[in-house]
Amino acid sequence: MRLALGICYTGTAYQGWQSQSTGLTIQDKLEKALSKFADVPRISTLCAGRTDAGVHGLMQVVHFDTELDRDTHSWVRGTNRYLPSDIAVQWAQVMPESFHCRASATGRRYIYVVLDSAVRPSLESGRVGWVYRPLAEASMRKASQHLLGEHDFSSFRASSCQALSPIKTLRHIRITRHGAYWRFEFEGNAFLHHMIRNIMGCLVTIGQGHQHPDWMREVLLAQSRDAAAPTFSPDGLYFAGPIYSPEWGLPDTTPAFDWLP
Repeated sequence: MRLALGICYTGTAYQGWQSQSTGLTIQDKLEKALSKFADVPRISTLCAGRTDAGVHGLMQVVHFDTELDRDTHSWVRGTNRYLPSDIAVQWAQVMPESFHCRASATGRRYIYVVLDSAVRPSLESGRVGWVYRPLAEASMRKASQHLLGEHDFSSFRASSCQALSPIKTLRHIRITRHGAYWRFEFEGNAFLHHMIRNIMGCLVTIGQGHQHPDWMREVLLAQSRDAAAPTFSPDGLYFAGPIYSPEWGLPDTTPAFDWLP
């Protein structure tokens, strides 16, 4: 039986999604909890989009195969019993074997939240990025338009990225301000390692007036990581979830992120 799960987590205390020898990753904690609930040595999972250390998941989707026949409500309650308080299964659904949480996704979404303040975050520490110089919304919006569509995003790609191709399609970028907080929303078919954080570094550089908006196009066309700004903090980055065709009949994978600024 193939089962899909929707997972939310705060990534501050973890070394990213992908399993490591330290055991201090989201995947390690989830697989340990699943295995305890199923009373088997190990359950291996795949996810829709791996996240880095300190990055949060609003609606991560995973799948795995199991011989244990339990109702979906039991998988949710039973697994959460063994998870730490900053990770929680939101839903579970039996899927056909043709479903693959990563390959079946038609797109992915990310949100980055930035606190614009002379004083560093305290209550929001680890959950927002921070700038202490004001940002210019018009400049950042103009710069972001250069990134829309299909491009070679090598300038925004980490050296450790394992993607087969740097060519991705950014479908949508939305920039809004809510009081002292900025929210940057990104939707694309797929993303490179550190792509959003590297784009954010450039947007902040432009927003603070250190570069002009058309500099974003120059960075993009350079196809070199050396052309871009430094990688921005992981603190305010949220994986907002994958997008699937309605034919899969999954619960709504649009996360409830209205509580974010």
